[in-house]
Amino acid sequence: MTSRDEASPRRIEDPAAFIRAETRPRPVPLVPEVRLYLADEAVPIWQRTEEELGEIGLPPPFWAFAWAGGQALARHVLDHPEIVAGKRVLDFASGSGLVAIAARLAGARAVEVADIDPFARAAIALNAGLNAADAITPCPDDVLGRDEGWEVVLAGDIAYERDLAARVFAWLEALAARGAQVWIGDPGRSYLPRERLEKLAEYGVPVSRELEDSEIKHTAVWRPKPVGRP
Repeated sequence: MTSRDEASPRRIEDPAAFIRAETRPRPVPLVPEVRLYLADEAVPIWQRTEEELGEIGLPPPFWAFAWAGGQALARHVLDHPEIVAGKRVLDFASGSGLVAIAARLAGARAVEVADIDPFARAAIALNAGLNAADAITPCPDDVLGRDEGWEVVLAGDIAYERDLAARVFAWLEALAARGAQVWIGDPGRSYLPRERLEKLAEYGVPVSRELEDSEIKHTAVWRPKPVGRP
């Protein structure tokens, strides 16, 4: 007979220790003034987390990579600090926390990070410390559909799954309609509603072929079109 303990799924008790063991601090290619705990290669950590985290239903380690949409958005925020300076900011689907850190370094008064993965929240805390970026606070719950009065909402790489993208963009448009500044970084994902957005900038973002289909992703920064604009 198998004991209760033996039948229980393995759990990683210390996410921060796991992150330190599986990644190392490195500068972000397009945003070298920011350093993150990043995986050297995609496959080993993905396999490791599939084995150890898949058993308890935790998501893949999106937090271990600097995705193209987030890199472009972080670069844009640092190059245009007036977007966030002195403002209350939400970084939605934060992942590694790159965009949140850029916002704080650019002078945001306070930054909230939203990510449903507890390992992402641990990675964000480590990365914020690595960059001496204080006043970054995790949201305790899923914020999708809520409005907490944010002045600026930043979202990188959120258009990779059809149904989720539809919900997210409807929510972002509602926030923009009531006066929030909404900025989106996207490298050409399938479910980006381009017809409802205006392009503000474009960057060539260095990425890994293990994650993307090229070594440079042409990535744009977008905003929802004002209501009534064709």
